[in-house]
Amino acid sequence: MDYAALDAEARRVASWLQERCAPGDRVLLLHPPGLPFVTAFLGCLYAGTVAVPSPMPGQFQYQQRRVTRIALDAGVGVALTDSGQLEEARRWIETENLGFTVAASDTDGFGAADAWRDPGATAGDLVLLQYTSGSTGDPKGVMVDHGNLLHNADSLRRALGLTEDTNFGGWIPLYHDMGLMGQLLPSLFLGSHCALMSPMAFLKRPHQWLSLLDRYDVGYSAAPNFAYELCVRRVTDAQLAGLDLSRWTFAANGSEPIQASTLRDFAERFAPAGFRAEALAPCYGMAEATVFVSGLAGRPPRVEPVDSDALEKHVLQPPLPEGPVRELVGCGNVPDFDVRIVDPADGTVLPDGTTGEIWLRGPSVAAGYWGRPDATEETFGARTADGDGPFLRTGDLGALVDGEIYVTGRSKDLLIVHGRNLYPQDIEHELRRRHPELATLAGTAFTVPVPQEEVVVLHEIRGRFTDEQYAELSRALRTTVYQEFGVRTAGLVLLRPGSVRKTTSGKVQRSEMRRLFLDGALTPLHAHLEPAVRELVGEVPA
Repeated sequence: MDYAALDAEARRVASWLQERCAPGDRVLLLHPPGLPFVTAFLGCLYAGTVAVPSPMPGQFQYQQRRVTRIALDAGVGVALTDSGQLEEARRWIETENLGFTVAASDTDGFGAADAWRDPGATAGDLVLLQYTSGSTGDPKGVMVDHGNLLHNADSLRRALGLTEDTNFGGWIPLYHDMGLMGQLLPSLFLGSHCALMSPMAFLKRPHQWLSLLDRYDVGYSAAPNFAYELCVRRVTDAQLAGLDLSRWTFAANGSEPIQASTLRDFAERFAPAGFRAEALAPCYGMAEATVFVSGLAGRPPRVEPVDSDALEKHVLQPPLPEGPVRELVGCGNVPDFDVRIVDPADGTVLPDGTTGEIWLRGPSVAAGYWGRPDATEETFGARTADGDGPFLRTGDLGALVDGEIYVTGRSKDLLIVHGRNLYPQDIEHELRRRHPELATLAGTAFTVPVPQEEVVVLHEIRGRFTDEQYAELSRALRTTVYQEFGVRTAGLVLLRPGSVRKTTSGKVQRSEMRRLFLDGALTPLHAHLEPAVRELVGEVPA
């Protein structure tokens, strides 16, 4: 579709909305990947309404509950979908007694482009509610205005050196901030091209993502770390031989912890296809800052080996000879934000090379959470100990070194075990790296009080095993945790693939998995629980 046709389609959708909605009304977008979402989203902008992108309710109750909470929280007045999803959307609305209309915006006779009226939008007008992933709590609607969108897209352009000749493309869902504001909208603002594919098509056949980039001369594509890891493990030699990735110059990696080993493995695996390490662009971002905060391209990723013991004490320093090492990935400098690294306990601003909570201030920072003034004040109204502010509290832990930002984890996910600070993603990654039975699957680590905080690991596993093999693997996994991190695993649970709950962007919902574990709501393939943990959760089938 060219830009003239896209403009006409947006006017058509907008005219339908203007007949039924006032400026500022919220419109729920329930679309699979593809052009109907794009035209519906732009139709909301043209109509002066507020878009609320969302996944379809899905087949599982927890997915349906999430979308229902989004619709109720936003106070949605109407929903748009495409003709293929219309009946499913109607059934969900009826079942949940939501009481608003849903229509398929891709049908003939839906609106009239010549009936559209310019709403006269300004930079401060609300344009969308971007609901957070919900990896650490209930989804909240981030209020993004036109000014936020324009500033953030331009920030991404300048940071990575994107131009109107840069083609965009990928599989990230368009209801997710990385897919919408980190990929689709920058391509439109630049007047370039964008090629879209289904997330499910990628998950089933990862090579199709890379083939898309080759076929459509894509220069910029973004994905979380797990996508690069999946390509390394599942793209065959024959598939690799048919790829030319030399024109992929901006391989953005973000939305979840970035592993140095994944970056190295991907660059090495796809070098024969013309992929260059300097195309890898580790990025940092979040919905509350529209999406993009930092990133840098045109150089190999900057990986900083640091002393693991010192990191537990919130200090970045070079590792000792033969000492424990953790590799941190640099996410570029932060030219368009005022950044502070802050002690979250007392608001003290910390020096470079010290880890603390990342606080941000700048034109891309959103106004707050829809309908939640207390949460808005807590998150968007932070002030340092000396009164400087307001700042956005990201909830992420990290450090600045020579102007470059290094993210070490989420403050709410941090494990404090016998006075030590451990990051769950490090444990999860090391287990997958050392044990191929867990490769490409999801897991989570957290602590439970028995009465001191002790580590519990849940992880999916694929394959058939005898009871003896499960027990042997369980011992090996617990040994890995002890050898690498110096703590014992008081509970280890192996689950079927798909059992670990994730957000719509693929982030593990650690808090939710901890709750399911404590409620005894999991169905393990194998469980090894120390007596105190077993007493805490009751009898767990093994």
